[in-house]
Formats: sequence, C-alpha cells, structure tokens
Amino acid sequence: MVEGAGPNRPPSKVSPEFVRSFRSQLTSGEDVVDPSTWAGSVPPASGVAPRVRVWANRWFNLLWLLPIGFVVLITAVAGAKGLRSTGVVQLFIQQYPGTSAAAIGETAALPVWAGAQHFLNLFLMIFIIRSGVQILTDHPRLYWTRHSTPGRDWFRIQKPVPADPLWTAKNDSISLRGQVGLPGLRHSIGLARWWHLGTNVLWLLNGVVFYVLLFATGQWRHLVPTSWDVFPNAMSVLIQYLSLDWPPEGHWVAYNGLQLLAYFVTVFVAAPAALITGLGMSPALSTRFRRISKVFSIQTARSLHFLVLIWFLVFIVLHVSMVVTTGVLRNVNHMYASRDDNSWLGLMIFGVSMVVVTVGWVAATPITLRHPRIVQRAGFALIGPVQRLFEHLDAKPGEYTEADISPYFWHNGRYPDSDEYRALLDGNFVDYRLRVNGLVDNPQDFDLEQLRALPAQEQITQHFCIQGWSGVARWGGVSMQTIMDQVHPRPEAKWVVFYSLGDGPDGGIYYDTHPIDQMGYHLTMLAYDMNGAPVSFGHGAPLRLRNETQLGFKQVKWVKGVEFVADYAEVGGGFGGYNEDHEFFGYRQSL
Repeated sequence: MVEGAGPNRPPSKVSPEFVRSFRSQLTSGEDVVDPSTWAGSVPPASGVAPRVRVWANRWFNLLWLLPIGFVVLITAVAGAKGLRSTGVVQLFIQQYPGTSAAAIGETAALPVWAGAQHFLNLFLMIFIIRSGVQILTDHPRLYWTRHSTPGRDWFRIQKPVPADPLWTAKNDSISLRGQVGLPGLRHSIGLARWWHLGTNVLWLLNGVVFYVLLFATGQWRHLVPTSWDVFPNAMSVLIQYLSLDWPPEGHWVAYNGLQLLAYFVTVFVAAPAALITGLGMSPALSTRFRRISKVFSIQTARSLHFLVLIWFLVFIVLHVSMVVTTGVLRNVNHMYASRDDNSWLGLMIFGVSMVVVTVGWVAATPITLRHPRIVQRAGFALIGPVQRLFEHLDAKPGEYTEADISPYFWHNGRYPDSDEYRALLDGNFVDYRLRVNGLVDNPQDFDLEQLRALPAQEQITQHFCIQGWSGVARWGGVSMQTIMDQVHPRPEAKWVVFYSLGDGPDGGIYYDTHPIDQMGYHLTMLAYDMNGAPVSFGHGAPLRLRNETQLGFKQVKWVKGVEFVADYAEVGGGFGGYNEDHEFFGYRQSL
C-alpha cells in the first residue's frame, strides 16, 4: 500500500511500475470459442414459452395462438364462403375485383434488379433475425417504460425474477439452440451484435439502392397505392382468399389491393421503423437528444423493435405461403427470371438461391465459433464509422428529475470475491486507494475522503446495458475532468484504462478503456454515491465509472486504478477491454 495518503494530506505520488502491475493481473482471452468454457462456463438455461401480460399478474401463453388461430381460420373460411354466396358481396367483388384499375398498366413488369435485391434482402434477413433473437434472449423481457423493473414487463420468455438481491442480468439470460440463435450460445451478445449491426448496415445499403431504383424507374407504383379504392379492393381480396376461391393473379404488372398494402407497409413503414427503433436504443443519441428520448425511451424503442420483427416474421410466412399456393412456377419466374410464364427457369434459379441461403444459415454458427475475431473485426469495420460519429455527441445534465429514478436497478457482472476486496469491504473502504498513473505529469493516489473533498458532481442519468435493460439513477462523485486537472495527462495520452477490483468470468481482473476526449464530457465521472447513498456492493462500491455515451459493460465497477496510455493495444488482449478480449465486444459501443 502506498503511504502518505490521508484526509488532511495531499495525494501521494505512486510509481509507474506500481500501477502497471495491474496489467500483470489481466488475461488476454482466446481467439476460438469453446462452448464448454464460454463466458466463465455459464451453464445452459432454458426459458419459457413466450408470454404476454394481460392483467396485473396474469400472463397469456402465446403458444395458445396456434390452436386458437386454427379455429379462427376455419371459422373465417366458413364465414367467407357464406358471404360469397350473398348477392351483396357478389356485387361488391364484381365492383372491386381486387386490383385497382388505375394501377394496371402504369408500370413495366418486374425488372431484373428487383429480383437480385429480393435475394439479397432474404439472405441478409436470416442473419439479422437470428442474431436479433439471440440479443433478445440476453435480457428476455420487454417493457414500455425506461424502468426495467421485474414484474413490470409486458412480454417475457423467462421465468419471474427470483427474490435474490444478488441476482444479475447475466443470470437472467437464457439459451437458444445453435441453429436458431446466432451464434447460439447463452450470453453471446457480443458476437450476436456484430452480426446484427454489421448485417444491418449491408441491409440498409441494399435498401437505399432499392429506394433509388424504385423511384428512378417508376417501379414505385408497384408498391405505393395511388387510389383510395385500394382499401375496398383489399377487403374483396381477403374475402376471396378466405373463401378459397382466389382472385386471378396479375402481379406481373400490378399487385392486388391486399398485396399492395402489405408491401407498402413492409417497405415504407416497417423497414424505416426498424432503423428508427434501433437508433432509439443508442446511449449516445438518447443522452444527446433528450426531448425525444424522454418520450421515446430505450424500452419503448426495444419493444417496438420487437414488434417490427414480429411483422417481418408474419409477412415472410404469409408471403412464402401465398407464393407457393397461388402458382409457384409463375411466381418465382416473376421474381427470379423476370418473365411471365410457367417455365422451370425461375424455379431453378430459386433453388440455387436457396442452396446459398441454406449454406449461409448452417455455416454462420461454426464460422463464428471458430473465427470470432474475424466476426468482431468485420462487424466493427461495418458499423464502427457510425459509432465513431455518434460517440462525439456530448450531452449535458438535466434530462431527468428525482421522479424519474428507477425503482429497480439491475446488478450485473461477476461480484468481486478476492481477499483484497473483502478486506476493503470489511473495513468500510478506509484503506481504499484509487491509483492514477500512466502518461501523466502528476501521478497520484486518492483515498475516498480525498475524492469526496474534490469538487463534487451530481447527475441523474439513464444506464443502457448491452443486454437491453435500462435504469435511471442519481449519481454523485467527481468528474473525470477534475481528475485530469489533478494529474495532467500528457499530449501522447489518447486512451484511459480503468481497472477493477473484480475479476472477469474467465479469470483476470476486469478492465475497460475509453477515449481520452470522452473523459472531458459533462457526464463522465467516477461515482461514489448512488441515489443519495454510497454506491452499494452490487453496483460497484466504493467507486464506479459513469460515461453516459457508452453501454453499461464499459462503466467499470469497483474501480481501483486508472491508467492513461497512448494505445490500448498494449493492455490485456489488446482489444480495448475485458469483454472485448474475452467475449468479443467492441471498444466503441455508442450504439
């Protein structure tokens, strides 16, 4: 222990060798995923069938929708057949046969580029959906408020949270089978996010090209209703489909009303909604655009993002079903061969495309487990430029009030259990020292009283966990700008490393790095108080980092040391943090 620190003495100098000794306690992580030892040998954990809250403590098992839906479908078919026999409905169908007369002949037949982009959309969506479901299982609950309070979720695929004060969000995660989720391991959200965010970049680029070509060629008339009679035509088509006496298919040049509405919603409503709700879960954007995020909270965005997923899944099932049952040869020729006949060419091209899709589906998980660093690097290459843009959005305090503080704030991470930490905890942290060193002119060693004697900062901010839960708390502590004013970082210092008293799940102390420019942000601080009391054991006592432009795993708890470095590549495994080294997270996580 460094001598000379006390409540009435200035902080003492510490040697660079002393703080650098923290590095000897780090572990570098592996470059291949072993499922048996993954994330500290986290055991598989089954969830429950999807449930929706229908009353205070009553839940509806969504599996009941299968028999209920079958009964409703049979009843609807019988009802539609009865309606088709009435004169009024026959006249209605005669007046509105299904396809608007205004749409027929307005556009050319489906072009080749539409088929190519249709395939790309399909191929990319399998990775987006699989990885998205994997992300959901890391916090298998959805809420409508920013408070992720157990018992206040409206949807869950997990049992109720047990009455355990040390139950963590990681404990609450569940497993998926390897060919359902991507990559299919419990708590593999780091790799799942690279797949999800990286593939989404490609999907959005494909969508931009699609929009440009759509409006440049006049094909938008294929997807955008131009007459109000689309609604009675859609109702007519629905009756005809349900009565099993289907309308003639003419979508080579014009979709019927029901198809037109479905495609319009999918292309011009659901797709943009997926982007907007995804951005709504960004900590950097939420802390910057306060007025929007106060209403459109992360949990609202997450719930709506999930509902967009449901729309796409339902659309895909119905779309494929109708393609197969309404003339598969002609339909696949339209989309894959750009021709209107019953030849086998379109089906052959479709078969080849399905082989590519199947190979991609099957290979994604083993490739991820064998080459996770490639997934990590490729994902960052795709989404990294956007994250770098967002993380420079500094925010100011004042977004939330005391009334916004969450009634429940999840614990997370592996609790410290070393002899060093137990001794500090038992002694009420009297002997605790925060050691700040590295590329600074004035390395120092602070005890808690000295930290509390520095200019204090308070802020009420929202925490964004990478797993998906959130919470608002009032933090009190000392700003990192004040710490930097004390130690005077050198010009060559570009990154700041925070070391924890706790270990990561694979052994070695937990740490993470942050860009030095974010240390001067208004909301970046070392917190010793939470909600008016000293930070609790489960939330990081005695000191934890708050950098509100980043996700929760970067908010290092139980901080024991801070080191200013030129490049984080020289620390630990060289990827910027413990989770970055061991579980392939990203060192920039503003999204």
